[in-house]
Amino acid sequence: MAVLVTLLAVVLALLALLVAGLLRSHAEILRALHQLGVDMDPASDGTGVTTAVGAPVVRSAQVPKRPSRTAADVVGTTPEHDAISIAVIGAKQLTLLAFLSSGCGSCHAFWDVFRDGGPVEVPGGARLVCVSKDPSEESVASIRRLAPLDIPTVMSSAAWAAYDVPVAPFFVLVDGASGDVIGEGAANEWGQVQSLLRTALDDAGLLDRKGNLRADRAGKPRADAQREARADRDLLAAGIKPGDPSLYSLPSAELPPTAESG
Repeated sequence: MAVLVTLLAVVLALLALLVAGLLRSHAEILRALHQLGVDMDPASDGTGVTTAVGAPVVRSAQVPKRPSRTAADVVGTTPEHDAISIAVIGAKQLTLLAFLSSGCGSCHAFWDVFRDGGPVEVPGGARLVCVSKDPSEESVASIRRLAPLDIPTVMSSAAWAAYDVPVAPFFVLVDGASGDVIGEGAANEWGQVQSLLRTALDDAGLLDRKGNLRADRAGKPRADAQREARADRDLLAAGIKPGDPSLYSLPSAELPPTAESG
């Protein structure tokens, strides 16, 4: 009898140690998820507001305020492996770049809206473009399955780098006329993105009193000047300075034929 009691005591002690270890591991996991922005409280929507939905929600990422910067065209491949280039700078309309991934849980909600939600209403009439990373970093089959039929989808890690995308999902609004990024941020649902875009357009002074995009907004000359500045930088990098004779002469292959002497 004494031996049985001793064995039970040993088993209980081992179970206590096991439970303590599991609780410690669980606390460390929750702490790590909290640092990554994942709120596991079933009564919270991830922003400190109590909701009735009992599912974990990823909070919107806090993106630091960044100075105004120049946009970049998006070049990559489609999920069908075709080369594609989306002209962003100099475009007549606004462009909204949606940086999404196939492995991101929050991204799937946006893929579903863009694919199955019918015509997508984008504030300012912006053209919507989905951007994932390169095929080497993404599942091409998954992106092909998720990509909407009527919205361009570009696989381009270079675009993620050019726009310094910190998280996914992430949205960048570009004014093609000026070539500037006028709004950017992360959100959990499409309604939040629409609100973010309206605020960005209003702050940039691109909306009239009725909330419509101003037709008289300027910017094309500035975009042309930015192209000229890039061309000047490329020429200087190649060692060609202002006044270089090569700027005022045609290559030999393009010289017009000379008349033969009699």
